[in-house]
Parts: sequence; structure tokens; C-alpha cells
Amino acid sequence: MTVCIDFDSLEKGQEIGERRIELSRADLVRYAGASGDLNPIHWNEEFARSVGLPDVIAHGMLTMGAAVQLVTDWAGDPGAVVDYQTRFTKPVVVPNRFGTEVESSTALTVSGKVGALDDAARTARVDLTVTAPDLSAAGADPATAAPLKVLVKAQAVVRLA
Repeated sequence: MTVCIDFDSLEKGQEIGERRIELSRADLVRYAGASGDLNPIHWNEEFARSVGLPDVIAHGMLTMGAAVQLVTDWAGDPGAVVDYQTRFTKPVVVPNRFGTEVESSTALTVSGKVGALDDAARTARVDLTVTAPDLSAAGADPATAAPLKVLVKAQAVVRLA
């Protein structure tokens, strides 16, 4: 892949897009297997509640990785991202939902905009806003729950042509 964004055409405040990422318990189990993070707070509701969580929560690195995908898609090359960092503020609660198969039970909403430009380095800092429904209350409905910021200071630095 090659970077397809022209640095000289960018402006501070320019939006790069928005994406919704659906999550289910099955996604958490798949991520646990791939990452090796088998902590039961990510798959066992009883255990999660016993340690003070409202329900099972998504892996922080799953949330972080899903969020930066917006930037890599925009840049056209994952290698163009030269730095990425964030702070985790709230857990992403993933209730158990299934009918004839496991269904998504929550979603991340990710949007990004150019936060700063460095002419000398030809880099753009992309600031991400990452939210998920506030499902901290028992029985909260993901469809009507207020959005909750789950990452703050989520910033990716992208080197462009």
C-alpha cells in the first residue's frame, strides 16, 4: 500500500471520517485467543461482576487497535502511522446477546480530525474521538444509552508525502 493523502492539501481541523465498530462476546473470545489475554473479565460475566465491573468488558488493546484502523484506512498504509497513543478512561461493556447465533451487543464510534501539522517532518497528528454506549447500569440498552468517551488523547502521527 502507498500513502494516498497529499500533505499539502491538509488543514488543521479537517475531518478524516467516522466509523462504527460492532462488538460481541464472540469478538472478545476471538481476540483473547489471538492475543493470549485470557483474563476472565473479558469473557466471564460472573467473574467480571465479582471484581466490581458492570459486566464483561472489551480488551483495552482491542479498543485501541479498532480505533486506529480509521487512521490507517485514511492514510492508505499502516506503516505511515509512526506514533499512536491514548489514555483509557472507561471500559467498553459488552453484554451477552444471542438469538440463533451470537449478536453484536455494543459498538465503538470512532471519528478523527487533523489536530496538528508538522511541515518540517511532513506529519499530521490525527486526534480520535472514541465512544461506546454507557452500559454501566444493569439492563442499560445499547441503542438508547448515552455515548461515553472510552479513550482520551487518542492521537496518531502519520508521515505523509
